[in-house]
Amino acid sequence: MKKGIAIASSIVCILVGLLFGLIFLLIINPAESISLGFTPLILAGLSSAFNPDWISAGSNLMKLGQEIANAMPIIMTGLSVAFAFKMGLFNIGAAGQYTLGAFGALYFALILKCPWYVCLLAAAAFGAFWGMLPGLLKAYLNINEVISCIMLNWIGLYGVNTIIYGNGNSKMFNSSQSKAYQVGTVNPDALIPSKIFGLDMFEIFKYRATTIGIFFAIIIAIVILIVLNKTTFGYELKACGFNKDAAKYAGINDKRNIILSMLISGALAGFGAGLFYLSGTVQWNPLDSTALPAAGFDGITVALLGLLSPIGCIFSGLFISHISVGGTMMPQSIFPSEISQIITGLIVYLCAFTPIIQEKLTKFIGAHKKTQQNANKEEK
Repeated sequence: MKKGIAIASSIVCILVGLLFGLIFLLIINPAESISLGFTPLILAGLSSAFNPDWISAGSNLMKLGQEIANAMPIIMTGLSVAFAFKMGLFNIGAAGQYTLGAFGALYFALILKCPWYVCLLAAAAFGAFWGMLPGLLKAYLNINEVISCIMLNWIGLYGVNTIIYGNGNSKMFNSSQSKAYQVGTVNPDALIPSKIFGLDMFEIFKYRATTIGIFFAIIIAIVILIVLNKTTFGYELKACGFNKDAAKYAGINDKRNIILSMLISGALAGFGAGLFYLSGTVQWNPLDSTALPAAGFDGITVALLGLLSPIGCIFSGLFISHISVGGTMMPQSIFPSEISQIITGLIVYLCAFTPIIQEKLTKFIGAHKKTQQNANKEEK
């Protein structure tokens, strides 16, 4: 019952956010707000399902593949934020851990010429290390993890950019493109394959970044769910999150759990960066030193909209990616693609009111049941 109400509250947040998005589109251009604005925004790549001509629907299939590819990293960063929340920690440092994960993946791919699975493990290890640092500071010096994570975000970004750029002479930096080298050009073995059990993601979705990484993200979400709900370690984490003092009194090592939870959170974010940058379609830009990866902050949105549930993060990650890609399918000369960001921002804002929404839904359902019971009594 409670889970159903919680899910319903998230759906309410989504619907209200979409309603506000429609209002913005109506204000910008009332005549074409539905046909050229709201419809592409909502359907995005799924519009190919309504097109009988599959050849002309190829571009939409590519958009559908792009949605899946873009969902991989934000599902992982959403899991990162949600996992730390179970311990009562706000991991706002997922962006920095994602950055270190991207560096680990690219370094092992471009310099050490390792295969893709080793590069993925390196990405997780680098992210885990960067996540462990605020965990240590919180556990032994009681430094607020939000402050230390924010500082480490920028330290990580500037450090990674400096190393990859290397004054223009780094072996990772392609001066002709002013970006890091493409993984597929330097080391094709480092590209995550798009085939699994005969399923060729590339041929189906016409987008190279749609790799088997989406299956990794789903499997990891399921593993995290099992760890949290079926293991002693997961019980200890949640106990510390509910009441650290009571958990400590019960003999649970709170310091160890703080460090481990942040380490695992960092590994999840770093792994997400590996899934993205080993897809073969994106390059790191070390000259853009003022913007942290958006995937790190999108993870907060994914975690909150997914009700801090690992399975919820899968669906919310796919939804956020769907809306983002839908924003690019609107004619940019009429509607700005930032409308999709406004919608997701509103949804996050509304997520803060989920306790109130859940309370209202509970009262409404209770009143409806009571009315039915009274009606049944009268009939008898």
